[in-house]
Amino acid sequence: MTEKAIRSRLVERGQTLFAAPKGLVQFTQRPEADILLNDFDRYPHAFVIACVMDRQIKAERAWLVPYAISERLGGFSMEALSRLSRADVKRLMSKPAPLHRFVDTMSGLFWSAVQRITSRYGGDASRIWAGNPPSAEVVYRFLEFDGIGPKIASMAANILARRFKVPFSDFYSIDISADVHVRRVFARLGLCAADATIEQVVYKARSLHPEFPGIMDLPSWEIGRNWCKARGPVCSACYLNDLCSTATGKHAGSHERKRCKVRAG
Repeated sequence: MTEKAIRSRLVERGQTLFAAPKGLVQFTQRPEADILLNDFDRYPHAFVIACVMDRQIKAERAWLVPYAISERLGGFSMEALSRLSRADVKRLMSKPAPLHRFVDTMSGLFWSAVQRITSRYGGDASRIWAGNPPSAEVVYRFLEFDGIGPKIASMAANILARRFKVPFSDFYSIDISADVHVRRVFARLGLCAADATIEQVVYKARSLHPEFPGIMDLPSWEIGRNWCKARGPVCSACYLNDLCSTATGKHAGSHERKRCKVRAG
């Protein structure tokens, strides 16, 4: 019964976020970078390449890479990008300051993404999600890019549907992106074991809301980022605190119970 109630609240919050009007999506702390990433009419490839770059560094820094390259290159058209060699991309990502923690690897993935967009989609990355496609097809197309795994592929499809209002014929294959925040929230809510694998968390979300598992992704991330912190969770501020086994102390250890009570005032 508690699990069903948790599911209902997460889905309700997810639906509220999904129904929000379309606006400028803020991926970074640089307005000019966000404008580039939001310009699907001229630069849909900027969004795709940013997804490729989103590995092993803070997301805000990863999503800055397309804009930083555009500054160094003097533009970000597919025509200009397609003329770059792998060595050119590495140079642009390296100097005057490295744009990523792993320049060698990520410059290769950047170059590979440009080649795929050019050869497979005729230089128009928006064809990846055009035509009201099934969610599985969009996730699959992102998975075809070197360096993109299931987590980023689902995240990309989820952002397209939720924030950019791209129409899909269904949402069945848009999973939660089980990062550290989502996994912690699922564990503390008692939905999964504390040592659950990413795959277990993903499949738990599928079992809870099979028609659109990813609708619970942002609500779970939001809770983990804002209140259900790794240290010092602010349980009193969370809208699930009355249903959370950790907050109520039903299944938590004494140290965790004490910490939640202190943060709750």
